[in-house]
Parts: sequence; structure tokens; C-alpha cells
Amino acid sequence: MKRISLFVCSILLISTVFAQQKAIAKAIIQTPTLQCEACKNRVEQHLFKEDGMSSVKADYRKHTVAVTWYRDRTNIENIKTSIANTGYDADDVTADEDAYNRLPKTCRHIAGQKPAPSK
Repeated sequence: MKRISLFVCSILLISTVFAQQKAIAKAIIQTPTLQCEACKNRVEQHLFKEDGMSSVKADYRKHTVAVTWYRDRTNIENIKTSIANTGYDADDVTADEDAYNRLPKTCRHIAGQKPAPSK
């Protein structure tokens, strides 16, 4: 009888531990207007302030942002919108025009690249 109750207790303990683990999701977002170290830092700092973010790694050379987040707190669309609200395009979400215009001139665009977003 002791073995059965010990077995049941251990099952309950294990299920409680697994139930407390958060569901984590990962994605790589294309950010074609991300072009320098300042852009990288701006996006990373902005995303780290968002609720539910686990990790953020921007790469201005590859024009990508790798994100990991808790599914119960945010979703990929909110993350893309947050990047757009910082002034950068994120996959299919266009940068917010006002945020883009507030970026330093060096972070707006390089000749031959994407022009300023329009509404």
C-alpha cells in the first residue's frame, strides 16, 4: 500500500512540474530596414520591454530578428507590430510612419534600399 501511495504522489508531483512549464515559441522575423548596430540595439531594447519575451537577437547583417516568447503572454503578430512601432518593417507588417520618421537619419535607409514607408 505504501508503494502505491508513493507512486501516486510521485505521479502528481511530476504532472505538477510539467504543468508549470510555460509553452515557448520561436520565430525569425525578416527586418529588411534593419541596417546598423544602433538599429539592432533599438529593436532589442524595445522588444525586451514587451511582456512575454524570453529572448531577442537582432542581426542587422542578415536583416533578421530571432525571438523566443511565452505563448500565454504574447504572440507573433504582437511582436511584429512592436517592431513596426519602433520604426522598422517586420515581415508583412510595415513600419509605423511616425516612428520611422523619429529614427536617426543614419537608420532610415541607405541609397538603393527601401524608401521611407508611406500610408
